[in-house]
Amino acid sequence: MAPPSPRHWYLSRPARTALAAGVALVAGALAVPGAYAVPAQGPATATTAGPHDDFNGDGYADLAVAAPAATVDGRRGAGYVAVLYGSASGLRTATRQVVSQNTAGVPGSAETDDEFGSALATADLDRDGYDDLVVGAAREDTADGGADAGLVAVVWGGPGGLSGGAALASGRGAHDALGAAGHLTVGDVDGDGAPDLVTVENLHDLRVLRGPFGRNGAGAGGEQVVVDEFDSRVLDLAAGDVNGDGVTDVVATENDGDEYDARRVVYWTGTRDGLTPYTVVDDADGSRLQGGENLDVGDVNADGADDIVVGRAVDGYDSDLDNPHVKGGRVTWIPGSPQGPDGTRAVFVNQDTPGVPGSAEDDDAFGTDVRIGDVDGDGHPDVVTGLPGEDLGDVTGAGSVVVLRGTADGLTGAGARAVTQNTPNVPGSAERDDTFGRAVHLGDANGDGLADLAVGAPGENAGAGSVWYFRSSVTTVVTPNGTTAFGAGTLGTVATGAALGTAFAAG
Repeated sequence: MAPPSPRHWYLSRPARTALAAGVALVAGALAVPGAYAVPAQGPATATTAGPHDDFNGDGYADLAVAAPAATVDGRRGAGYVAVLYGSASGLRTATRQVVSQNTAGVPGSAETDDEFGSALATADLDRDGYDDLVVGAAREDTADGGADAGLVAVVWGGPGGLSGGAALASGRGAHDALGAAGHLTVGDVDGDGAPDLVTVENLHDLRVLRGPFGRNGAGAGGEQVVVDEFDSRVLDLAAGDVNGDGVTDVVATENDGDEYDARRVVYWTGTRDGLTPYTVVDDADGSRLQGGENLDVGDVNADGADDIVVGRAVDGYDSDLDNPHVKGGRVTWIPGSPQGPDGTRAVFVNQDTPGVPGSAEDDDAFGTDVRIGDVDGDGHPDVVTGLPGEDLGDVTGAGSVVVLRGTADGLTGAGARAVTQNTPNVPGSAERDDTFGRAVHLGDANGDGLADLAVGAPGENAGAGSVWYFRSSVTTVVTPNGTTAFGAGTLGTVATGAALGTAFAAG
């Protein structure tokens, strides 16, 4: 196995012990406040049906971005989560929250290297009509588990935004790192109508907390642990209905320890009795289809079964020899079907695919993060991916983001569009090691039916980090005009080393 390039430090989610947050389009050096007051956004009821990530029930998607490496009240690496609320005009920086373990009602307290925000997810856990924010703190020390056992907590949504919270689960052993990056997703895996929370213990066993959840954080359905018979390592989790039977399934990309060659895509089928043992996705040759570091699930071809999209940003290993698809990183589309994911029909896309801007080069890191959403309103969800290693001229590691179009035939390079900090009307300018595109997110923040794009650049301003929000359009896919950008100066947080923009909430 060839050694990794020195620039691969930012690629693998488990290795991302979470640089995620402290923004700095305007440098700030203030202690993190508990939370900004967020006014009510209008009437909402327990039956309000809004988009994912709608914490205040106003029908507009909100944005949560993690900063697990950030300093809180002088404690380095304590971590926080910043939230901006959606509106008819998009995300609003005037109404925002900064939530940490020092925020009233949130379990625990801000301590050095807890990494609150190491993973994020959203769902209406208590079924009151408001989405809730689920937060991992992978290095939380607990009385029962010991050092770095990890904690998963919820911050409750409501008409005034996020407030209060409860502990959902903690690690059962030292260094279990429950709630680590990539180890958190939500879905109804037993088909009872209540969302269930899925996380990872021992780095490879699925721990399922079955809802519905009470305000004390207890799940009424108990727990299920799905044991992995091999010494695998889960790199990323996502939930969706990959066989179209109406029950949520769970998908992961895994590897064997630190073997980057031994990557695979697996899924656990949801049933009325919970998750079944996993199935490996095979390719057209009958071998296991090679996975990557991250994935998302959604119905790209709109056929009624969710598809899997896998991003592999790391290249240059033995298994990559003579494989043109992986140069510079790649994105793989795996269609769902009534029989489950069909790896024999997988489509591979990289920067050498016709229509994709740029060209495949070593260490571009195409596929670093992938998210699915319909950005152009044609009924076929699209895929956005980050390239934080992309060089722009002689500016190394400046970063880029590419939007790939979804069609009835799946993912295509045709009509793809790239955006960088050098794109006209985008605030800021590309600088060395900004890593623009390290994390991406799609959500309809202005309620026009199109998924808007959020981009993180954790390397911005010497590691302070920043976030950009782009509105989507049926004609231009993403619209730089009116782009919102924010950092530590907007949030009133400590900028140094926070690396805002490493991760966003996943619904």
